[in-house]
Amino acid sequence: MNGVTKTLAALAAVVMLAGCTATHALTRAETKPPRPQVAPVVTIDRKPPPPPVASPGDEGAVVRELQARLRQIGWYFGDVTGEYAATTTDAVRGFQAKRGIAVTGIVNKRTLDLLEGMTTEPTNDELHNVKPDPAEGAPLDPRCQTGRAICVDKASSSVRWVVDGQVLLSIDARFGGNGYFTREGAFSVYMKSPDHVSGLYNTSMPFAMFFSGGQAVHYSPDFAAVGYNGASHGCVNTRDYEEIAWLFDQVEVGDKVIVYWS
Repeated sequence: MNGVTKTLAALAAVVMLAGCTATHALTRAETKPPRPQVAPVVTIDRKPPPPPVASPGDEGAVVRELQARLRQIGWYFGDVTGEYAATTTDAVRGFQAKRGIAVTGIVNKRTLDLLEGMTTEPTNDELHNVKPDPAEGAPLDPRCQTGRAICVDKASSSVRWVVDGQVLLSIDARFGGNGYFTREGAFSVYMKSPDHVSGLYNTSMPFAMFFSGGQAVHYSPDFAAVGYNGASHGCVNTRDYEEIAWLFDQVEVGDKVIVYWS
C-alpha cells in the first residue's frame, strides 16, 4: 500500500469512528427516559377560622358597643339594647355592603376594624340611650324664665319647654334657610294642629303649634331623615316624634314662644 492509499484508509477509519460515536450518542439521548414531573408541595392550613366578634343571637356589652357605633354613622336606629336581633343584623349587612366586603350580617375582625375606624368610643350615655341636651350650657332668654314658654334658641339649635323658669324638655331644632328665615322675637301660640299638612308645600307638619303667620314649631320627617343637611321654609323643625308629641299635649293656645340667639 502506497502512502496515498494509507492516508485515505486512515481518513476513512476516522470518519467511520466519528460517525459511529455520533450515532451512538444520539441514540442514547433519544432513548433516555423522561425525568418524572414532581408536583409542587401545597401546604394546607388546617387551623379553624377565628371566631366572629359578634353574631346574631349574642347578647352583652360587645353587642351594645356595636349598636352604639352603628348608630353614630346612621346604620342602626332605635335604642341600644345589647341584643343581636334582626335590626342589628340588617344594620351590619348594610354596613358591610357599603364597604364592599362580604355581606354576612356577622361581625368579624375586618368588619369591626372598619367600623372602629369610622366611629368614636361610645360614651356611657350613648350605650344607655341617654339623649344629650342640645342646649346644655346655653343661657335662657329672660323672657323664658317666667310663665309658660317655648324657648327657641338658634345658637344651640334647640327648643326648650320652660315652666316658671324650670326646663322640662330640651330637644334638637332646625330652622329656615335659603331666604325663608325663622322670625325672631316674642310671640304666642295662636293655633294647634295635630295632623297638619302644609297647603303651600304639601308637606306633613305633625303636632304643629303656630306662633307667627305660617311659622310653627312642629315635627319634621325630613329633619328626622337628613338632619341638618336640610332646612325648613321658616318653621321650627324638631325630629323626636315622641317628645314633640308630649310637648304638643302640654302647650296651650296663648303660651309664649320666644325665638332668640343665646
